[in-house]
Amino acid sequence: MTTTETPATTMRERFVHTVDRALDDQANLAVVLADISSDRFEQAQARHPDRVLNVGIREQLLVSTAGGLALAGMRPVVHTITPFAVERPFEQLKLDLNHQGVGAVLVSTGGSYDYPFAGRTHMAPGDVALLDTLPHWTIHVPGHADELDPLLRTALSGDGLVYLRMSERQNSEPVATGPGLVRVRSGGTGVVLAVGPMLDPVLEATANLDVSVLYAATVRPFDHRTLRAAAKLAAPDVALVEPYLAGTSAHVVDDALHDLPHRVLSLGVTRDNELRDYGDIEDHDTAHGLTPKQIASSLRAFFR
Repeated sequence: MTTTETPATTMRERFVHTVDRALDDQANLAVVLADISSDRFEQAQARHPDRVLNVGIREQLLVSTAGGLALAGMRPVVHTITPFAVERPFEQLKLDLNHQGVGAVLVSTGGSYDYPFAGRTHMAPGDVALLDTLPHWTIHVPGHADELDPLLRTALSGDGLVYLRMSERQNSEPVATGPGLVRVRSGGTGVVLAVGPMLDPVLEATANLDVSVLYAATVRPFDHRTLRAAAKLAAPDVALVEPYLAGTSAHVVDDALHDLPHRVLSLGVTRDNELRDYGDIEDHDTAHGLTPKQIASSLRAFFR
């Protein structure tokens, strides 16, 4: 008996559905929670009380428990809201996972500012940039629940370090079926690289622009080959549109094009604009220049 028998429509629902079923089939799988989503795993916890653990609001213990489970041969899935998954227990990610040389599947929800009503404590636009300081992490940023599922299943059956960043926002259609950049549109003026749920705003913003649009649901490891191929077919100028801290992947774009004269425009959550009036998601988009109209204006200025 599983928690969800009807098709899940959000990333968070799909995550719970997939992991709930995987617990029945994969004996070494364990889920570690810190209250967040614990209600969604109640049926799974009843079936597998020794493999669905809720440590309460103690995120450092959340990650340390996962490290211990991994050392014992288990495949831990760690889940909570973005800032509590990466920022608060960062030392434990560094030491209890990376330094111990063990793997885990870290799954956050809430994106950069999906829960603005909860205040700054629940916002974490710097999560991918922070995790990017550690080696060996695979980082997925799906833009649709149907993209999340195969990425999650591969992560569950593996043994490495995987971060899966879920959002309450998603694109109208799935595009990626696995890691690697996907060419969505071809053009000659330059390349726009959209990450995760930024694809729909980018497609609207580029509707009247002669640019190639690439899409990434996996940002680490980065697909240098596809970006180079697109840049050689168009002008090698790249606009990077990310749903988190602007410029987080600028260094891997530069690495991919290191021998080609190029320019990079980085759009995303701005580094110098912390909102004190929390508002709603659209207010944050506007403040960071991430509405389709604002993205289009930035792209027209960059590619002129």
